[in-house]
Amino acid sequence: MRPSATSLTALNKALRRFRRNRRGSAAVEFAFIAPLFFVLLFAIIETALMFFASQVLETGTHDSARLMLTHQAQDAGMTRPQFSTDLCNRVKVLFSCDDSLTSPLIISVKSYKPGVAIPAADLTDPIAGGVMTATPTYQTSSPGDTVVVRTFYQWPLIVTGLGYNIANLGSKRLLSATAAFRVEP
Repeated sequence: MRPSATSLTALNKALRRFRRNRRGSAAVEFAFIAPLFFVLLFAIIETALMFFASQVLETGTHDSARLMLTHQAQDAGMTRPQFSTDLCNRVKVLFSCDDSLTSPLIISVKSYKPGVAIPAADLTDPIAGGVMTATPTYQTSSPGDTVVVRTFYQWPLIVTGLGYNIANLGSKRLLSATAAFRVEP
């Protein structure tokens, strides 16, 4: 059965009105763009937070290393757990750490006698094949010794699963800080 002319005219009018009506178009356009916008927004926030955490680790490492530079740590007989606790107290705003050997914050303190060159292996990147190779060490120092304090923290990342990948350890980013100095007499 053939539709009547009035029903075709009414249908054409309804379709023209639907095409001219712009209400809701912004919501539809936003629905197309929103996922990309939020992924980009979270990637920016995560990157900024990671750089902020890196700066906190750098500042905490330098502040704790200053105790050795000025010979305060040596005079107080500071041990590895005490040095680790001091550093943890400085960075605990963003980092979970303790003074145990299984802490996610790895601290390496190495001392070299005057005139001894620092081996390149002690200053290289501690990542080999996507695995961290750094181990906690703590060597005491004497006046005039060169000391290298290095700290490492595996920062967890969230947005890496969405295509934005700044990880260098699986789904984590290794943050590191280094302080090198000669101990005052």
